[in-house]
Formats: sequence, structure tokens, C-alpha cells
Amino acid sequence: MEQTTLGIGTRLQHTLYGPGVVVGIKYATYLISFINHGIKEIDKTDNKLDEIIPENVSLEIETTSEVERSLLKILRLWGGITENVPLGEKWHNGTMLLQPADKSLKPKEIPIDDFFHKVIMLRDRLRVLEQNINSNKNLSDEEKVNIQQYITRCYGSLTTFNVLFKNKEDWFVGDKSNKGD
Repeated sequence: MEQTTLGIGTRLQHTLYGPGVVVGIKYATYLISFINHGIKEIDKTDNKLDEIIPENVSLEIETTSEVERSLLKILRLWGGITENVPLGEKWHNGTMLLQPADKSLKPKEIPIDDFFHKVIMLRDRLRVLEQNINSNKNLSDEEKVNIQQYITRCYGSLTTFNVLFKNKEDWFVGDKSNKGD
């Protein structure tokens, strides 16, 4: 197939994998969801691909945010670099007090800056775990999705701490489809 500007939603036929739909576009490849083989990354010039119904034909390859996310994942994976995430101003130099129900026990006071640093470290480690799962060659796509769901639930459990973040884009986000979790 000579067409290298297909859009998301284009239906295709692959001689090895059968029918599929373009679900993502990269510089030199398409991410195609095949009915019987899951999501595969296929070179745009693969001669085993035949276009059936074109959709959203576009010259765009990736949005800036996708490129930024890809670069951040690479940097975290190879550099052990952690993101500088700012704490909300109202929490600077504050303390967190853990008061036991039993008043005879001493409360524990923790600097919020230290606690926030631990939350950020946890988030960074979850992201590295996520990247390691996604790049693991020994896991099937189904296994990756199943494990990924647990990570998403972990993020959802951590949304309580979003109140500490200065910027909303740094917040934890769980499964958006299950608001009741």
C-alpha cells in the first residue's frame, strides 16, 4: 500500500493479521487494532496492508502532548529523572498531624513538603513500572492491559492527594469511566 497519510478510524486489511482499524499514528508507523490479534504497530509502507475505507486522512502524526509524554517516558526510563512538581503555595512549610484515636498516644507531625516528596516519588515509580510493563516483550497485550488496570486503580486511590498539587495537570487520574470508585 502506497498511502502513508491515513487517519485514525481507517479500516484496513492485513494479509497476516486480517481486518483492523487505525487507532494511532506515529511518524513511520500506524497503531492498528486487529480483530483477532489485538493492537500491532505496522510500518506505513507495509505491502501487506490494503486500505478498505479511508477515514480522517491527515498529514499529522502525533500531537505535541503525545510527543512530550513520549519524551518524558524515555527520560524517566533512562535517566532516573524525576519531575519537578510544585507543591501548592498554601502547603509550603506546613505540617501534617496524624492524631491517634487513643488520646494517651502521642500524635505524629510530618512536614508536608516531606510527605509531598514521598507522594511524587510514588507517582514516578508507578510511571516507571507502567513503562516497563508496556515495553515488556514477554507479556501479551492482554496481560499488559490487565496489569495496566491495576496501575490505573492505584492512581485512582491516590487522587485524595491531588489537593497538595499546585497545578491540576500534575494530579493523579484514575479510571475516568468509573466515577464511583
